[in-house]
Amino acid sequence: MASSGQQFPPQKQEAQPGKEHVMDPTPQATSHDYKPANKLVGKVALVTGGDSGIGRAVGHCFALEGATVAFTYVKGQEDKDANDTLGMLMKAKHPDAKDPIAIPTDLGYDENCKRVVEEVVNNYGRIDILVNNAAEQYECSTVEDIDEPRLERVFRTNIFSYFFTARHALKHMKEGSSIINTTSVNAYKGNAKLLDYTSTKGAIVAFTRGLALQLVEKGIRVNGVAPGPIWTPLIPASFTEDESAKFGSQTPMKRAGQPHEVAPSFVFLASNVDSSYITGQVLHPNGGTIVNA
Repeated sequence: MASSGQQFPPQKQEAQPGKEHVMDPTPQATSHDYKPANKLVGKVALVTGGDSGIGRAVGHCFALEGATVAFTYVKGQEDKDANDTLGMLMKAKHPDAKDPIAIPTDLGYDENCKRVVEEVVNNYGRIDILVNNAAEQYECSTVEDIDEPRLERVFRTNIFSYFFTARHALKHMKEGSSIINTTSVNAYKGNAKLLDYTSTKGAIVAFTRGLALQLVEKGIRVNGVAPGPIWTPLIPASFTEDESAKFGSQTPMKRAGQPHEVAPSFVFLASNVDSSYITGQVLHPNGGTIVNA
């Protein structure tokens, strides 16, 4: 019999980034209820960390809406997930879109982010939508356990990459373009066991608001999405078996969300039809957790 609050089989992956194809159950990146409406036809989108989890679901929705999609992944660790996502995007590809591409890289370094942007532009000519989504996280019981190399690693992936990718992508973006940053409910409510991760997510909120003000005169909108507990490879790669099994049960909805339940927030913010008067804001698909936004 399942223990109180359990909703997933106990499972643990030994290293980050986690692998979606070995999770039980596999996260749900798609929904038969989603009805595309050609909201992103003719757009070129770059999604970082797009091989699995929320990034995969976002790329899939973007493709359904007509966008040409490029995404990044970690070579040697996420190859199968990346290939699976490429296949998914090809099946969803709009007749007017170009074939998707997957770009292996470590986004924690400026030169790598520049190379990613250049590859997208060389293939498609421009970038209309940038989704900064790559992230990693590790548990800790005390701030004393977070040494300099770990702190730098988490900040490089979770916030340095957002700065780096945005600064290079902006050279190829124009009025009407959109930047969407993935933050977290933890930025608003805190998380004692994910102190460095939570700190980066708070930085992403501030980055989103500041960059939105900086770019508003250029007609480029900058917004964020702050998911609650979502069933992605980060979970078994970060938590104990028991924590993974009960993941999400603390929310008012008493369950974890699925990636496909988050992706439409990104579509909304990417679509000028839907959100042309919205910038510097954060959406909260989090299972009912009340936050001071």
